[in-house]
Amino acid sequence: MRQFAAVPYAFHRRKRRTDVLKEFKEFAVKGNMVDMAVGIIVGAAFGAIVGSLVSDVLMPPLGLLLGNVDFSNLFLVLKEGKTPGPYATIAAAKGAGAVSLNYGLFVNTIVNFLIIAFAIFFVVRGINQLKKKEEAPPAVPTTKECPHCLSTIPIQAKKCGHCTSDLKAA
Repeated sequence: MRQFAAVPYAFHRRKRRTDVLKEFKEFAVKGNMVDMAVGIIVGAAFGAIVGSLVSDVLMPPLGLLLGNVDFSNLFLVLKEGKTPGPYATIAAAKGAGAVSLNYGLFVNTIVNFLIIAFAIFFVVRGINQLKKKEEAPPAVPTTKECPHCLSTIPIQAKKCGHCTSDLKAA
């Protein structure tokens, strides 16, 4: 019977640890993982830009057109807080412990979503136009017409099957 030399337990543990680190390194540096990370970071930055566009540029004129309405401050008090209302802002209502339905913030979020969806639509549309499908090459003909009887015959035929005329090599 053959005997094997005993290998210390620490050696196996160290080897497994380096294997795991090696696998993690391969996983983390794959192109797809890096692309995804860049996409998430750019998406977060884009979200901040759109959020600023909505709250700082679009909503003030829209509120002005609708009679000086600030959408971010539209709310409905469902239950009074410790101090009775009316509350001037959502922060004041929350500070008093009131329960409120903040529909103005919801309107801001919907406008924000529509702007992001519209922007992404144009980005995807532009990418699709850049990736226009190449036109398929014309199909290779498999038949031809006999010059004598005008019947359709195979392209490699040397004699017409209808009128038995000899054909010139194509």
